[in-house]
Amino acid sequence: MKCQFCNCADSRVVDSRPTDDGNSIRRRRECINCGRRFTTYEKVEVQQLLVIKKDNSRELFDANKVRSGIIAACHKRPVSAAEIEKIVNSIEQVAYNTLQEEITTRQIGEMIMDSLRSLDEVAYIRFASVYRSFTDIPTFMHELKSLISDRDDK
Repeated sequence: MKCQFCNCADSRVVDSRPTDDGNSIRRRRECINCGRRFTTYEKVEVQQLLVIKKDNSRELFDANKVRSGIIAACHKRPVSAAEIEKIVNSIEQVAYNTLQEEITTRQIGEMIMDSLRSLDEVAYIRFASVYRSFTDIPTFMHELKSLISDRDDK
């Protein structure tokens, strides 16, 4: 790390500790050349992940959008905030671990539905009805029958 005072490229770490938010490491350094001290911060470089929407437009992945969709589906259901956060974190982790630069809304929606299906069936149906754009009763009934059939198979 280059010293900000004398531009020497050699320094040594005197102290190292995590920041309050835990997302980076604060390092106190001492320049080998001039002996002055300065602070640097080290953090993980986050890969940008683009989401391909239905209309083929692209936007940055936003975990808050995933969270708000799940919260809406779980409204007045016995699902804790911790369970919602666990789903959001899981989906975010899977999305970034694909090591791809893009993911489709379809892939994200399917992950959300898989998680909700095993967590709360009503929340699952609520999310699926919006996500899959149920337009009539037969489509809705088909999804309900599928859910019941899966439950009976277990």
